[in-house]
Amino acid sequence: MRVMPLGGLKEIGKNITLVEYRDDILIIDCGFSFPEDEMFGIDVVIPDFTYLKENMERIKGLIITHGHEDHIGGVPFLLKEINVPVYAPPLAMGLIRNKLKEHGLAMEEHVIEAGDIFNVGAFRVEAIHTNHSIADAMAYSIKCPGGHLVHTGDFKIDYSPLDGKRIDLAKFAQLGQEGVDVLLCDSTNVLRPGYTPSERVVVDSMNEIFAKTEKRLIIATFSSNIYRIKYFMEASIKYGRKIAISGRSMENVLTLARELGYVNLPESAFVDIRKIGNIPDANITIITTGSQGEPMSALTRMANDSHRAVKLKSGDTVVFSSSPIPGNAKAVTNIVNKLYEKKVNVFLSDFVDIHVSGHACKEELKLIHSLVKPRFFIPAHGEYRHLREHARLAESMGMDRGNIFVMNNGDALRITGKQAKVEPAAAPAEDVLVDGYGVGDVGNVVLRDRKQLSESGLIVIAVSIDSNSGLLAARPELITRGFIYVKENMPLINEATEVVYESIDKWNNLGSEDINALKSIIKDDMRGFIYKKTRRSPVILPVIMDI
Repeated sequence: MRVMPLGGLKEIGKNITLVEYRDDILIIDCGFSFPEDEMFGIDVVIPDFTYLKENMERIKGLIITHGHEDHIGGVPFLLKEINVPVYAPPLAMGLIRNKLKEHGLAMEEHVIEAGDIFNVGAFRVEAIHTNHSIADAMAYSIKCPGGHLVHTGDFKIDYSPLDGKRIDLAKFAQLGQEGVDVLLCDSTNVLRPGYTPSERVVVDSMNEIFAKTEKRLIIATFSSNIYRIKYFMEASIKYGRKIAISGRSMENVLTLARELGYVNLPESAFVDIRKIGNIPDANITIITTGSQGEPMSALTRMANDSHRAVKLKSGDTVVFSSSPIPGNAKAVTNIVNKLYEKKVNVFLSDFVDIHVSGHACKEELKLIHSLVKPRFFIPAHGEYRHLREHARLAESMGMDRGNIFVMNNGDALRITGKQAKVEPAAAPAEDVLVDGYGVGDVGNVVLRDRKQLSESGLIVIAVSIDSNSGLLAARPELITRGFIYVKENMPLINEATEVVYESIDKWNNLGSEDINALKSIIKDDMRGFIYKKTRRSPVILPVIMDI
């Protein structure tokens, strides 16, 4: 048996792991990650499917642990390349189905419930109920003749979850008694001591906010956290408030949740967001997207006075029932400042218990390790510091250091009997950048150019050459964007034009008729001149017109 993560190691997001036995491959999750700040113009980052495309006839299925984007966001891109059956819990399957509609794709789907045991190729898979910040989160036990793998997915141990369904610790204990060869375990919160608080903590804090809020209550949270949103709705009804929903993803997920029976509330409890003006401020709750400060989200539009239906006013209360995802803190802070400028009451999870994590802290991880008792361990789902600390935790519980493998994306762990060995770089695992409809066609060179454009601007040098004589047909023209204001810098433009003349003379003296050679000379000469004069490095784009 081989275990090969193609994403999710030494990073947050883009989770995908392959399990191989002889000619069969099983895929666990297929997510995306959000671009880093310097990935200008990139929408999302998906896993590298090269190995899967090269071995597509071996792929027997894709199983999904839960419906968060970092676990399902890459599925449409995978299914464009490879036709593979998808096995997923109900909510995740519904979310994937909606994604595929947007991409004009279909799939062979198998809806999985906790406790289901099913065969996928050579693998016998059992779904195990866990707790997370989304409904229907699963761990999986995967058995094949080559070994037994347990994949926790994203989880925490909540003894009082809002849906009443606790993580199936008895099943983890049973699997540990049977014998587990390798454990892949969520590492996100390994640096946090103790236990992750229950969702009930949010309920207690929000009850107090509902009771004390006298005007409009606006709650921003993750659209996928169905049971928390359901509580917000039930509390709204309890406190005599109508419910309005704002944000496309929130609307879509709640429509799906109602179809699947997760939310059963009377239609009379809701009001169209466009009609909230007809409801007294004390009798309205708005549940919205935008808890991460996303530029086009509903809450951001409210803060910017660009929301069609909601105009914020003094006395409104905005609750961020979330914490910023790494990389989003600045965007959230900007929105919070704008809300304060509008004299809005703001509640943040930093100061009030209005959000709890969906990931296990250190003591919960210890419990899973003690129950599963794996022979080998791969820390998963985290940055390098998380993986390394999780490795230390396993070692502190008595696991042999030689049986703990902190791996890179693309490495494979080959398990043969009681032995395991890492095979480095067994498959390509580079980031694949998605820019609009383009997948993988934007590389490091393009990103470097975009970064350079953002920092120093652009100079276009238009040169007309007489095709018969090779001489200039008109004066060179310099057009700048994001570099300098031309009218105030004519001396520099005139000097730069002289540099172009010198470059053309240099090209003519070479006796060359190669237009590309002329472009190269102009670019090199202009780059040196501009840097010498301004200590800046704009993108230089010569355009040669042969007339």
